[in-house]
Amino acid sequence: SSLDAYLRQHPEVGMARQKEVHFFDNEKVFSQKEVEYGLLESQFNWDAKAKCYGESSPIYLYWEPAMKRIWNYNPSMKLIAILRNPAERAFSHWNMEIGRGKETTDFFSCIKNEKERSKEALPYQHRIYSYVDRGMYAQQVRRVFRYFPKQQVLFIKYEDYLQNQVTWIEKVFEFLGVGANHPIVEQKTFSSTYIRKISLQEREYLNMLFKNDINEVEQLLGWDCADWKN
Repeated sequence: SSLDAYLRQHPEVGMARQKEVHFFDNEKVFSQKEVEYGLLESQFNWDAKAKCYGESSPIYLYWEPAMKRIWNYNPSMKLIAILRNPAERAFSHWNMEIGRGKETTDFFSCIKNEKERSKEALPYQHRIYSYVDRGMYAQQVRRVFRYFPKQQVLFIKYEDYLQNQVTWIEKVFEFLGVGANHPIVEQKTFSSTYIRKISLQEREYLNMLFKNDINEVEQLLGWDCADWKN
């Protein structure tokens, strides 16, 4: 949310009218013989003559067909993804769905029974119950690099981003080829009130599930994710 807000401050960046367009994960759109790209392009003010245009739909990284669809639309597309400690991400996701009223089951039960619960969405991924699956980043990173060269992709570690948002935003602007020194108003990172804290049992269970995947992410991105393993 804060990255989206920063991008909207830059005069050379044309962001979509709504924060999450959800175009490339829209199965109804892509089930048609002819994909109606006008539904996407109508989200932008082309008269602004910005240097680049974009939108923020986090699910694109997770949604299996999305990268190929993005590549088919524009193989020169630049992608930015922020990856958070997967255990923290899972618990935050669950709290969000509880708050929305879309989830009523206790977190530990959700993560232990996720595969079975998610079967109701087959042949697609489950948009709500994917607390663990969305945090399995290695496959998602490999899928991005299958279609896009590394120079067109910027992965950011969430915890590093929190430490120095302004420096990272300057890197984002530079990556996009817009003025990196444009003055920006620092944004507060969005945070919601959790209904409870994650338990030690839940954290240990998640750390066990994510351990090997985190090791892969470190190799793929050259990151040190020691803080994700505790």
